Amino acid sequence: MSIYKKVLNQQYDRLHPMLQKRYNFLNQAPFHATGVMKTIKAGPKFLYPLLWLGIKIKLLFPESGTDIPFKIINTPLAGPNGEEQIHWERIFYFGTKVRYFNALMSFDSDRMLIKDYLGEPSILYSDLAFTVSSEGSLKIESRKQRLVIGKFEIPLPSLFQGLATVTEKYCEEKRAFQISVDVRNPLIGHIFSYEGEFNPHDME
Repeated sequence: MSIYKKVLNQQYDRLHPMLQKRYNFLNQAPFHATGVMKTIKAGPKFLYPLLWLGIKIKLLFPESGTDIPFKIINTPLAGPNGEEQIHWERIFYFGTKVRYFNALMSFDSDRMLIKDYLGEPSILYSDLAFTVSSEGSLKIESRKQRLVIGKFEIPLPSLFQGLATVTEKYCEEKRAFQISVDVRNPLIGHIFSYEGEFNPHDME
């Protein structure tokens, strides 16, 4: 059973059937898809030094744009203790520039949430809460976050957190997945966002 079926529990059956297939990882097969981001928006310019640093660890970037090609690869892995992990690789193509937004997720059975380590190497940790809407779309929200420095993880005060809200759904008319991501800080406001569509490879 995938980590997403575990965290959603009975809610999983309310997901749109295509979202159920997407998050099932049957036979531990990776999920591959390509698409176009209708919009990508970086935060205010004073954050650019931080966003440029994000390029080096495959977490965030300063570029904005419209109609940006991208691909997503979700790969099931086994962690050091045998726990199931899902590696998220999101790749954006700004002309000749290639940018990433990568993470490694696993399931916390005690707290019934997803553990999300962001960047490579990871410098940020976030609890993720998963819920299903009445229309069968998936909503993912950041909760508590920690700064990761080697083996140490330091809780971040709310004023320093970048909290993400993700909505993913399947559009029957377009036969495509639709995704929106919005990362905000309580003090600064908008940090990073994107919205677009993608089509899976080898998935009926």
